[in-house]
Amino acid sequence: MTTCGCAHHTPPRVLENVTVVANDRVAQGVGLVTFDSPRIARDIQPGQFVHLRIAQGVDYLLRRPFSIYRAHAGRLEILYQVVGRGTRDLALATPGTEMDMVGPLGCGWRIADSTTHALLVSGGLGAAPLGMLAEELAERGIAVTVAMGAPCGERLVGRDLFERVARRVEIATDDGSCGTAGFVTGVCGEMVAEGGYDAVYTCGPEPMQRIVAAQAAEAEVACQVSLERLMACGIGVCLSCVVETKCGLRRACVDGPVFYAKEVVWDSAHDVTCER
Repeated sequence: MTTCGCAHHTPPRVLENVTVVANDRVAQGVGLVTFDSPRIARDIQPGQFVHLRIAQGVDYLLRRPFSIYRAHAGRLEILYQVVGRGTRDLALATPGTEMDMVGPLGCGWRIADSTTHALLVSGGLGAAPLGMLAEELAERGIAVTVAMGAPCGERLVGRDLFERVARRVEIATDDGSCGTAGFVTGVCGEMVAEGGYDAVYTCGPEPMQRIVAAQAAEAEVACQVSLERLMACGIGVCLSCVVETKCGLRRACVDGPVFYAKEVVWDSAHDVTCER
């Protein structure tokens, strides 16, 4: 039976004024910004996201969507890659800078009561929505194994967190500068074939996720994917972020961004380059 869409309770979204606490470069072209955000940090669940207004002016009439990397002690952490006007300005934000955000938004990762050992597969900045999940799984006593990939060692993100909570972390880089040379899908395929997992969670470039989903399906392991789409409103009104599923078109901002891989119509899946 296929049940597409967000099937579990999500807390109501709020508009909150937030303040930058820290903003650091953590990898080549990647920053980690920490916000004081007591209301959203209290309620947000792994895999959900926020819509952030970085600054005022005509360039910021629409907020930018960002996954939450960690939420703790009334603070939110966001990993971001500097690729466009919005993230360039975000990279320049200093402690004390005030912004506002809407959240929690979307439908996050599902953790089945029967889960005992989860495999998390991260490609590049795909680590962003997986950090909070890794911590949640570990807190529940669920074994965590991670396969993470990046173009090179300097662009690996989330490694410290994953190595802190996971029993095993395997790394792949395109240029072989760290870990195994090649794509993370190669490492993931070997790990899935070893067996012992009852859940796979993945985020990264969509072609990568498509392969991971196929590997999990062949091993008969439940797989969830976090899909990126261009978003305007973030609340399900504008229909700019649709994902084709076996139940029809679904909105990534409210029915996702997390979907069960078996529900996604991968033949129509496409890459998205988001100039945030």
